[in-house]
Amino acid sequence: MTVRVLLVDDQPLVRTALSMVITEAQDIEVAGEAASGDEAVRLCAELRPDVVVMDIRMPGMDGIEATRLITSGATPAHVVVLTTFDDDDYVYGALRAGAAGFLVKDMALDDILAAVRTVATGDGLIAPSVTRRLIKEFAGRPESAPPREVSIAGITDREREVLTLVGRGLSNTEIAAELCLSVATAKTYLTRLLAKLDARDRVQLVIIAYEKGLVSTGS
Repeated sequence: MTVRVLLVDDQPLVRTALSMVITEAQDIEVAGEAASGDEAVRLCAELRPDVVVMDIRMPGMDGIEATRLITSGATPAHVVVLTTFDDDDYVYGALRAGAAGFLVKDMALDDILAAVRTVATGDGLIAPSVTRRLIKEFAGRPESAPPREVSIAGITDREREVLTLVGRGLSNTEIAAELCLSVATAKTYLTRLLAKLDARDRVQLVIIAYEKGLVSTGS
């Protein structure tokens, strides 16, 4: 299956660079390009891409609001956020808005393609080298809108352990090794957590782990 991608960035050079590398991939294609959040929302409804690669800082509607509208729309797409990391104060807000993960603008282009493929499958992009660090930095920042109330009282002790490890950025394979489980069993626990906590993907589980104090910014 070909993954159709909408590129959203107000810098033409960034869109061109991403478009060039995507055209060389046999399983990914550029469905369209947008230079603003407003245009991204409109094109997403028209083109129905599988994945939206979204810049945050753009004139007019920013990437956070565009992400919120796209992920809550009638035909939602998976959104991954483009961030410069060092000076971007909006990453955690983008997570709350429904972003499935992050792409750092200085990542290798092959890594960006791999990230797009990962998000297209419905999995959140939780790379310990990138996403966990970002979430740690922004998890303690205040949010203007109150977070969705989630109770973890109904999960088992083992599920709590798995949720904690997900919050630390561990992959399913790493969780299985840490808890002496099979990878299939680790995936089963993850599926149960998604259902019990009404979480859309792995990224939302990470947010819940931080908000419930299972993982601290110093972990």
